[in-house]
Amino acid sequence: MIPNWRRLLAAALLTSTSTSTVTATIDAPSNNGLNDESILHSELARQQNSSLLWGPYRPNLYFGVRPRIPKSLMTGLMWGKVESFQDFQNTMRYTCEQNEGMKGYGWDEYDARNGGVQTIHDTGNGLTLTTSFVKVPGGSNGGSWGARVKGVLADPGQRTTVMLYVTQEGGGRLEAEKSEEKRGFEGDVVLKGEGEGLGGYKLVVTRGEGDMPLSTHEISELEEWGEGGRTTVQSLRYPDEQIWQAKPIVFRQLKEQVDWLVENKYDNEERAPPVWQVFTLQNKPGEGNVQIVQKVFEGDFEFDVLFSSESAGKELESEDLTREIKAGSEQFGERFGGVFSLKAPFNTDKYKKFGRSMFSNLIGGIGYFYGEAVVDRSYAPEYDEVDEGFWEEAAEARARHAEALEGLYELFTSVPSRPFFPRGFLWDEGFHLLPIADWDTDLALEVIKSWFNLIDEDGWIGREQILGAEARSKVPQEFQTQYPHYANPPTLFLVVEQFVERLLNTNGTAAVHKERLSQSESLASASLENPEVGLEYLRKLYPLLRRQFQWFRKTQKGDIKSYDREAYSTKEGYRWRGRTTTHCLTSGLDDYPRPQPPHPGELHVDLMSWVGLMAKSLSNIGDALGFAEDVDEYRTILDAIEHNLVDLHWSEKDGCFCDATIDDFEENKLVCHKGYISLFPFLTGLMKPDDPKVGKILALIGDEEELWTPYGLRSLSKKDALYETAENYWRSPIWININYMAVKQLHYVATQDGPHKEVARDLYSRLRKNLVETIYNAWEETGFAWEQYNPDTGKGQRTQHFTGWTSLVVKIMTMEDLEGGKATGSEHGHDEL
Repeated sequence: MIPNWRRLLAAALLTSTSTSTVTATIDAPSNNGLNDESILHSELARQQNSSLLWGPYRPNLYFGVRPRIPKSLMTGLMWGKVESFQDFQNTMRYTCEQNEGMKGYGWDEYDARNGGVQTIHDTGNGLTLTTSFVKVPGGSNGGSWGARVKGVLADPGQRTTVMLYVTQEGGGRLEAEKSEEKRGFEGDVVLKGEGEGLGGYKLVVTRGEGDMPLSTHEISELEEWGEGGRTTVQSLRYPDEQIWQAKPIVFRQLKEQVDWLVENKYDNEERAPPVWQVFTLQNKPGEGNVQIVQKVFEGDFEFDVLFSSESAGKELESEDLTREIKAGSEQFGERFGGVFSLKAPFNTDKYKKFGRSMFSNLIGGIGYFYGEAVVDRSYAPEYDEVDEGFWEEAAEARARHAEALEGLYELFTSVPSRPFFPRGFLWDEGFHLLPIADWDTDLALEVIKSWFNLIDEDGWIGREQILGAEARSKVPQEFQTQYPHYANPPTLFLVVEQFVERLLNTNGTAAVHKERLSQSESLASASLENPEVGLEYLRKLYPLLRRQFQWFRKTQKGDIKSYDREAYSTKEGYRWRGRTTTHCLTSGLDDYPRPQPPHPGELHVDLMSWVGLMAKSLSNIGDALGFAEDVDEYRTILDAIEHNLVDLHWSEKDGCFCDATIDDFEENKLVCHKGYISLFPFLTGLMKPDDPKVGKILALIGDEEELWTPYGLRSLSKKDALYETAENYWRSPIWININYMAVKQLHYVATQDGPHKEVARDLYSRLRKNLVETIYNAWEETGFAWEQYNPDTGKGQRTQHFTGWTSLVVKIMTMEDLEGGKATGSEHGHDEL
């Protein structure tokens, strides 16, 4: 029976706590008495955790599987060409890197609840590697999973080594069963173990298919070496804090063997064994928290990795894996077209393939991270940044106050780039989750929950989450420390508000179709199919959203009163903390030009726009939950922000919004660097479509001498004196997240009656086409999505495999084609992104 929506909503209002009550986390709801609703919540929470427990949650590796459990079993795939002593180290692949001779790599299709298929075009090694991953539900510990590793060689005679690096952290147990033959395993390798949250398990690495080379070299007669043709296993024990360092550990073991060969005079050309034999680990299976399973193939190969949970009752076999890979691929193909209905002119096969790849790499880039964070909680007075020259004082304070490792945190997050940014970024995440929420609402909610479980008592969430030694190894030391007075654009509010809107529009009707859905699809929309579950989630999340909003208003407030600024409100002005003369990293727009020199009286138009978006979102969320007093407060703040954006930041002369500072006469001064900053009140939906200022914003967008290019909107006006100068990170290149916001708002204006409708329609249609073609062409040429695109050529540049917010191109392709028909009104309003 479908619950009555209105009754549920009324019950929610009666049982809600006051907004001043703040929960520490938003994990599964507690059971206060055994009733149908609490049973439903608990069962769904159990199913969600089980469905999402395992995954390729080590996105920094080309292929690495782990569960969402802090100290647990982890696997990683390593491979390389073994044809030359000189090049061996350079050919070994393990962690995703930017310059390893790849033509492209990533998921062709991927669903977080079922699995998917990844193709790695390792042209440097003459190898196309396919990793297929599937999950098989069953039992009480997250079920079983399997992976198929398949290699196709350009040279059929080439030798390739493949290693599965398996570790067990914590107090668990991991042991390789002994082989009948001391020199290695002719058949399958079996690892058995036990870990917290996993119970007992078996991990089987099959013999698989493919020729294994044999050696007639004299060392083949030695028992510890062997002649090849078998899988070898080395079982080792290392401290937990070191076992993530797979390559150093593997190379250390190989070096011991090489040293022996040198000592025994096998290091000259006449006596040297074959390269592949030198770099084959000796077979020493047994107990150890590090297990290295190695195979050497000649030509093409294929083998399986089969993880079976004892609680599942049935061991996974290769036949099961074959069946599940096929079923998962068929289901993904059918579902993708339904969720992401690509619109003309992007509804052809080449764009469908492109869209599947872009989305799969976004969702396939989700990882689980655990460990300490580096935080400076000295709260030095210089960090208030209230004096002129504050950036110098703050730099001196940072040098004086030692940061410290803090806590043991965990985060479930989608990373911007597997090779270069394999960690959580706060403002990236909201953009990541917009397409993910279309596919799997409850997965997006899990990620949001994970982020808000990091919030401190003041309302701060670190903008960059670098958790644990493995994550820190990818970040220069000067960028590792997080500061509790540093903000970041609150993009998660976009996703929460979208969820609220869908929850209200569902009206309980989604459950009617529940019997038609697969288990994974049903779990993906459980919070919509069961509105009471969605409401419970919102009730727990809402105080944390409010706490973060209040933190923004307190710590990032700007000074209006001290400088006699004329404004509608004396409270609503904002300034990013953490500025230097060259950067404002906290804004997300890094080197975008700001007033010079920095001044404590500065006001930043993008930050006020973000706070306005938060107020608007909280108003809608509070309204859905029935917090009338809070809603009145948000609407008052929003009204003041909308007025102050004009009073403090609008330049009639320049026809755009600008940052403000204080001049030599202690008076307000607008500093206009036309570009993304100038558009922010428009981008965040804080302007009405018939506002005369919208016309000037559209003129700025469409001017080829300002922002418009054939490839997308450039970040800074071509006329600006600082265009393409210095670092040139946000001083000309095209960024897809901001362009996506522009496309959405142009679409809204184009579908509303008003004076700007036709101009917006033209800009929308052309910008949508330009963006898709730019990203597609670079992907087709290089095999990668890119961090940014060149405004003169459209070529991808900077970070490759940037499948974070660049994947928003999938949502752009689903937007309606206004050239092919009459514009239709938007039922959602211009604030939905």
